[in-house]
Amino acid sequence: MNNEQRKVVLVGVGFVGMSLAYSLLNTGGIDELVLIDQNYEKAIGEAMDLNHGLPYLNKKILVRPGDYSECRDADVVVICAGANQKEGQSRLELTQINAKIMKDITVKVMENHFDGIFVVASNPVDIMSYVVMKASGMNPTRVIGSGTLLDTARLRYYMGDYLQISSSNIHAYILGEHGDSSFVPWMNCFIGCKPLLEYLVEKDKNMDSIQHIYDLVRNAAYEIIERKKATYYGIGLSLNRLLSAIFNDENSILTVSAYQSGEYGKQGLYIGVPAIIGRQGIKELIKLELNENDKNKFNHSCETLQQTINNYIE
Repeated sequence: MNNEQRKVVLVGVGFVGMSLAYSLLNTGGIDELVLIDQNYEKAIGEAMDLNHGLPYLNKKILVRPGDYSECRDADVVVICAGANQKEGQSRLELTQINAKIMKDITVKVMENHFDGIFVVASNPVDIMSYVVMKASGMNPTRVIGSGTLLDTARLRYYMGDYLQISSSNIHAYILGEHGDSSFVPWMNCFIGCKPLLEYLVEKDKNMDSIQHIYDLVRNAAYEIIERKKATYYGIGLSLNRLLSAIFNDENSILTVSAYQSGEYGKQGLYIGVPAIIGRQGIKELIKLELNENDKNKFNHSCETLQQTINNYIE
């Protein structure tokens, strides 16, 4: 990765891709942003629109449309292309459509000797991350899916609102598939440095109210899609956070879709777990001690994904 110039190639300039692009420009964490889309005219228009606001930024950033040759010296390629989730449709139902798109994009990127980090946001993101890893032949630590990054942010938002505590002091995570089989390992959640379960007892609050928060998180995407047809701001900000951790070599712990090599007793698939993220991608997976109930939920989530891989990918 180039330590001086931070170049991102963004594939897919739909709502999610452009929410990320807008967020990147506002935080100024990159030097160069190249927009690729099958609709080249749209990529031109989006680049123009972003460029017109550059005089009000506190940093010079080069923004332009481009093609896959730009991947040759890119630090990160972010894939946001693919079919969108429609109302009433599960993320897994998008598998066959988007797997073909992911393979095509990945091949084009690798044909241009890309040697950076892939960040995958297209749904179903755990499966698509697996497809990109297989098609690229890259070390799995350099192919990162957005996973449960947004789910975790939603969880912390709702918990902070309910407990009247800053979400930055709530250390809670959603694990598993970015989808309906995700879960919260409540015994591994903390309010500051205090275990959540202890805190609830002290405050005379029961688990039912907290479990309701997970229901809000699980249904959030469906509710947003029902109301405005798509979700994009939250994931755009979440992807920006992930890129920041990469470029700044933060060694931050984020819940991303990561390749399993036995850390949770599973191998050969991508799923959402806490991981240490730095300049080279995934440095290490954080293994949590799960109780039997959470182990069963994690295994179920893995089985859901593995079955999809077996049926539609392999």
